[in-house]
Amino acid sequence: MAAILPPAPNFGLCVSLHVDIPSDVAYIELVVELVRHPCAELAFNKHQLALNVPVALSEALSNAILRANNESPDKRVRVRADVDTERLVVEIADEGAHFDLDASTCDATDRANVEREDGRGLFLMRELMDGVERFDAYPGGNTGNVVRLTLTRA
Repeated sequence: MAAILPPAPNFGLCVSLHVDIPSDVAYIELVVELVRHPCAELAFNKHQLALNVPVALSEALSNAILRANNESPDKRVRVRADVDTERLVVEIADEGAHFDLDASTCDATDRANVEREDGRGLFLMRELMDGVERFDAYPGGNTGNVVRLTLTRA
């Protein structure tokens, strides 16, 4: 008879993932699944697996590909994810111009922004994740951003 491990305690399990993709939206779904799978294996809840992780990560990837890298075939997006029994930390690095996270985030529920076709990605990331940070990918340079998403397992 196989032993069944209890779901919550931290047994020191950690999965690290590094992915380097071209600036092509066709890769978004694959990367989301690569990150989501270890979250499922480490007992993140269904809501986090169905909503928080895929939506926030898809938005971060699409921003890196479409906005920062302008879908340039010469530019790459690098993804690093660390998942353990307590949290998920994902870093998405692009090669685009620096941006101000706070200035770029608009309240998508505000009447003035409801009709806008852009500006919802950062808002959604901040609503769905426990932490969203931006820092320079290459300190001292004018280009390259890293967006770090953190989600604590519920």
